Amino acid sequence: MQTISQPDPVRLEIFKNLYQFIAEQMGIVLQNTAASVNIKERLDFSCAIFDASGLLVANAPHIPVHLGSMSESVRSLINDKGDSIEPGNVYLSNNPYNGGTHLPDVTAITPVFLDNQFASQKSPIFYVASRGHQADIGGITPGSMPPNSTNIEEEGILFDNFLLVAAGNILEQSVQQHLSNHPYPARNSSQNIADFKAQIAANERGVQELRRMVTQYGLQTVQTYMKFVQNNAEEAVRKAIDVLKNGSFIYEMDSGGSIHVNVKINREKRSAIIDFTGTSQQLNSNFNAPKAVTQAAVLYVFRTLVNDNIPLNAGCLKPLEIILPPGCMLNPTFPAAVVAGNVETSQTIVDALYGALGVMAASQGTMNNFTFGNEKYQYYETICGGSGAGVDFDGTDAVQTHMTNSRLTDPEVLETRYPVMVESFSLRPNSGGKGKFCGGNGVVRRIKFLETMTANILSENRAIAPFGLNSGKPGKVGRNYIQRRDGSEESLGSTATVTMQAGDVFIIETPGGGGFGSAES
Repeated sequence: MQTISQPDPVRLEIFKNLYQFIAEQMGIVLQNTAASVNIKERLDFSCAIFDASGLLVANAPHIPVHLGSMSESVRSLINDKGDSIEPGNVYLSNNPYNGGTHLPDVTAITPVFLDNQFASQKSPIFYVASRGHQADIGGITPGSMPPNSTNIEEEGILFDNFLLVAAGNILEQSVQQHLSNHPYPARNSSQNIADFKAQIAANERGVQELRRMVTQYGLQTVQTYMKFVQNNAEEAVRKAIDVLKNGSFIYEMDSGGSIHVNVKINREKRSAIIDFTGTSQQLNSNFNAPKAVTQAAVLYVFRTLVNDNIPLNAGCLKPLEIILPPGCMLNPTFPAAVVAGNVETSQTIVDALYGALGVMAASQGTMNNFTFGNEKYQYYETICGGSGAGVDFDGTDAVQTHMTNSRLTDPEVLETRYPVMVESFSLRPNSGGKGKFCGGNGVVRRIKFLETMTANILSENRAIAPFGLNSGKPGKVGRNYIQRRDGSEESLGSTATVTMQAGDVFIIETPGGGGFGSAES
């Protein structure tokens, strides 16, 4: 059999797009079959395909914080289960210390074996995975995004390479038991299981499409071009590194954490060292970011510096050496709480890296995580804000920035499914930082409650403003507060849990992005 040593440029482009197409097809199936608003409407999910060793090959353009970290989950499964991985099995994982992000993000992983005609094949040739944010996975508050958790148990149910499907049969009773056997059990296990089934279906589409590729092109060609696609991404990142300079940055957070990053460029090796030495030690809050999340943030930044149209994959990481001191807030140890690390600290890492590289002012630096619910209802959303300005562009108003890429639920759907009313949703004028290029504006979102529920806000940049660069002005800090039915007003901090009564309005004003350059220049 002939060995392919160099990629054909046309075939490389074809395979690059084919791999991405498969991940996109998986996403369509997941959206169409999911039960929760979170996955079906907000599109808070990601799908990707991996090679036999668990390295990311290609993804759909879903959620960056998911995509850069999922490979760690797949490789954890391979290391943990090894030869016991069999055809027809599907595994669940959300362990933040094994490639997970935070507990609501549950990954379903399916090993890909070839058809029966290749019966001699003993181990998986590929893996496919889908990660979906569950509307509730247990924990001390409805929606499983507790602002004040201090250990992982308070954040919900942990799955660690849990067998969901064995030889094609879903182990529903086992899953149900796992969801309920916990000090803080899942509040809507039937919805969890419905979404898990949607993930199984999405993965199965990926399995079928990969088998179809193998039938058409041959296994060796498909696997070889997986490697070529990763090599192509590696070279694209090295090209981006060629024009970068050394830099460092310190980002102070509302939560009391401090992120230190020092970037050193090696011109000869066309590589970069990203050193987080000096970052705060593990916090007694939930703003600790699992190692996989930190890696995902670094991967995202360097991928955005690439002008070529390449899929985010393992090749992007090869030119990068990431130094993460054990026990710091970006590499915490069990049982540290991490729910905000995934959604908030990940954003701060990105902004700190852009600051160190001097390419872009801070964006809103938060996902403005808003959850509410009771035993009957559980809802979660992230809210857009302003993006930062850069060397030759203004920031964007009212956009989901960096590590999130989800939609906001349509008001009609939100008000039909939950006892709330969207009073208003509007731009927040003059919240973007001024400069030669101005930061984008944030938004104002007002949600009126129609019955008693617990509401939670988990956010950043309410005390410390998103920075401007090169004499650009900072963006305006965000604000969280409540207008009670009796007309009184309550100010809230960056994180809060409150009881909302019928007639109360929860208001979230999101931060603007920082400006870039002096307005006078």
